[in-house]
Amino acid sequence: MGLRFATATTSQLNGMGVTALRKYRLLLVPGGNSITIGKYLSRTTTSNIHTAVYDGMHYLGLCAGGFFGGYSIYNAINFTSGLWYKYYADYYKGINKAAVEIRSSNGTKLDQYWQDGPNLSGWGYVVGKYPDGTSAIVENRFGSGFVILSGVHPEAPASWRYGMSFTTSVATDNAYAKTMITSALNGTWMPHY
Repeated sequence: MGLRFATATTSQLNGMGVTALRKYRLLLVPGGNSITIGKYLSRTTTSNIHTAVYDGMHYLGLCAGGFFGGYSIYNAINFTSGLWYKYYADYYKGINKAAVEIRSSNGTKLDQYWQDGPNLSGWGYVVGKYPDGTSAIVENRFGSGFVILSGVHPEAPASWRYGMSFTTSVATDNAYAKTMITSALNGTWMPHY
């Protein structure tokens, strides 16, 4: 996308106070394991992120980053005022990754890569829904900041799609990821229900 960005290790992020975080417009937390993320970041760091977003920095959480934006006993950020996210329903059927059709408010349907991602129902404005009608992508203001949480990976490369059938191309899904990043970066609303 031609954007300037910096990456931070756990120790670097743990060393950043609110003032240092606020020098950035957007914090993007990727997939992985939200429990591990919370375990290695200090409580001060998650509090600093919470405050920096409230003061105007924006946040985009993808999959584990979506879980991490909610409430958890595992040291999450808690933009959601105590709402603890559960997994999307496929997880409870023994499915850990799949092509999942996400429906937007205008009726557009995109197959997105999902891997143990959250059901984001109960907070924010719904941008995309899972096939069962629960929230796959949500957005909301948080103080002066803006937050987008996603239970799916629109940024997923072709190599992640092995063994699954998608009706949406990688290019189309990646274009949607760019839309999410642009909205999060600029603090602008995506179309929602």
